[in-house]
Amino acid sequence: MPSCKYDWPAAGQRKHIGKRISRIDGPDKSSGRAKYTYDVNRPGILFAKVVGSPYAHAKVTSIDTSEAEKLPGVKVHIVQGVGTEIHWAGSEILLVAAPAEEVARDAAQRVKIDFEVLPHLVHEEDLSKVGDRGKPTAEQKTGDAAAAFSDPDAVIHEGYYGSAIIAHCCMEPHGQVVEWTPDGNLRAWESTQNVSGMPKEYADALGIPVTNVRVMTPHMGGGFGSKFGADRWGSECAKFSKAVGKPIKMMLERDLELVMAGARPPHYAKVKVAAKKDGTVTAWESDSWSTGGPTGGGIPPLPYALNDIPNVTKRHTAVATNIGPIRAWRAPNHPQAAVLTLCALDDLAAKLNMDPMDFFQKNAGLGGERADMYRQELTKAAELSDWKKLWHPRGTKIAGNVERGLGLSLHTWGGRGHNSRGTVTINPDGSVEVAAGSQDLGTGTRTVIALTAAETLGLEIKDIKVSIGDSALLPSGASGGSTTVGGVSSMTRRGAIDAREQLFAAVAPSLGVPPDQLEAVDGKIQVKGSAAKSVSWKQACAKLGMNSIKAEGKNPGPCELISSGVGGVQVADVSVDIETGLVKINKMVAVQDCGLVLDLKTAESQCYGALIMGISYALHEEKIMDNATGRMLNPNMEFYKLAGIGDIGELVVHMMTGPGYDERGVIGLGEPPVISPGAAISNAVANAIGVRIPTIPITPAKVLAALEKGGVA
Repeated sequence: MPSCKYDWPAAGQRKHIGKRISRIDGPDKSSGRAKYTYDVNRPGILFAKVVGSPYAHAKVTSIDTSEAEKLPGVKVHIVQGVGTEIHWAGSEILLVAAPAEEVARDAAQRVKIDFEVLPHLVHEEDLSKVGDRGKPTAEQKTGDAAAAFSDPDAVIHEGYYGSAIIAHCCMEPHGQVVEWTPDGNLRAWESTQNVSGMPKEYADALGIPVTNVRVMTPHMGGGFGSKFGADRWGSECAKFSKAVGKPIKMMLERDLELVMAGARPPHYAKVKVAAKKDGTVTAWESDSWSTGGPTGGGIPPLPYALNDIPNVTKRHTAVATNIGPIRAWRAPNHPQAAVLTLCALDDLAAKLNMDPMDFFQKNAGLGGERADMYRQELTKAAELSDWKKLWHPRGTKIAGNVERGLGLSLHTWGGRGHNSRGTVTINPDGSVEVAAGSQDLGTGTRTVIALTAAETLGLEIKDIKVSIGDSALLPSGASGGSTTVGGVSSMTRRGAIDAREQLFAAVAPSLGVPPDQLEAVDGKIQVKGSAAKSVSWKQACAKLGMNSIKAEGKNPGPCELISSGVGGVQVADVSVDIETGLVKINKMVAVQDCGLVLDLKTAESQCYGALIMGISYALHEEKIMDNATGRMLNPNMEFYKLAGIGDIGELVVHMMTGPGYDERGVIGLGEPPVISPGAAISNAVANAIGVRIPTIPITPAKVLAALEKGGVA
């Protein structure tokens, strides 16, 4: 492929790319200088609280706010009035606001609302009990699964698998501060993954031009897929603010965050899978079901990752429930699909008396274009986990009450960079700024932009100012689908090269060469390969006179700087106490590719964070719904369990880089490494105790129940 002026620098010419670069906003965050939505307090601000429905399915029959409005300064805004049908517990009926947060909280408790209670459904795991709430989708077929299962030489396994509903648990809850200016413009400080897209949502809800809305997110404390929209409470806060003529701040408290702010949907399936006696997988059949709340549920991508099985039949049922909104959660549907697929295949390997590492190596070709990468990653994962030394067949009894086991999983994701625009400005004093309407969820967006600009301009990372988190800047896509790093880095690369060329044109006459004979290296503009014929960066910029250079970078654009499609393999090493049912993580190994790694430190950090989240959802997390009341029983951080630091064990991350990987360009990494932990840990527990725990989270109670049915104990 011919070279292009925007190409990433070759491996031997990279100063910053691929190194371990600390986040440039780390000092601000660790010192408290970084300001979040919670830190915004405008003059005359009112604090708002939500009054929601206590019932999962009901009709509002009356609303009495008189007692609430007796408190000083209290204002009330109806969201869903009398006659509205409510479809989940917690659904907002009205907002109350007051000059003090404690007064608003007191006022919310004084509101009296009457309901006509209607039948509800909050549990979908038992498909036989959902009645007409279940809507089967069309059967999908490839090849002839029935014939493959009928083969007399086929080894067949049938099993049931599932993944429970969990919440996002962002450290910073959802919320916003909204304020109207005297000229009728709305300003919103929002905790959002979608700074550039948010103004249109507000504008549509309020019936005003999108140019009248400005959204700002200087910093945010996590989203994981739950913070793409303003939500109904956001747009209603804006209406409320306009009605009362004051700024309004509403941040969800932890109970409402867990109840109202969305969740990762559950998925369950009955799976039948077959292989030849040599371990070659030949057929798949599944009946799966899930819920997306009142609107039903999406279809999981089954069979997952190794999806080129020649004979496949699959059916799915979408179940409508009264559990509230379902939202994207880091690699939507993939963690659940990994459990349903990779656990079934691991059980098939056990039935074949095959080492799972050998089994998945043999079937890596079912991964399509990622087959060779899976093979390389499986080999590396086996090495880093001491697989051949530590793995044992299921049912091998170890002396004592603690059993050890290993399990693996593999995964895939897209990750192509989103559309992004931004400006690169070089000023006569030598200062450089990159500005774009992107956001940093805490993953290092600012750092990636800065290092890309510094690499391109021959500067240090500290020399680059990055301005993001403001919809007044050129638009950049939402941070979802692992698309941000590819989008903003390629935008920055193109803009910085165009700006650099303009600077070369200004400097070339003084160095006596054409502009295309110059390069930017180590804080200088010099004749290519000749440091003696150079001027310092500041001297070069001074030649701009009174004018700054401003170049716009875009993605997509010329040259292939990004691509799509990654794979990864993970191994879990666990110990299970067969007397208490407790599962301990000894070690988690993650082997991951993502094309060209810009910042090795933040790339590894993405994987570490994903492993921690994965351990948490595999062993602890579940949004527990009560059949009788339709309410969430654990809407707090006491009973909604998350993994603590003592639950994590040793984490080992290996990024696949170099030839065969770097030339693919930048690919997103936010989601793929969180997909496999649930399946890998479930497989490790099955290896340890000799029996499958069919659903995650794998709690002590489930372990003990499975052992009673016949594990190694």
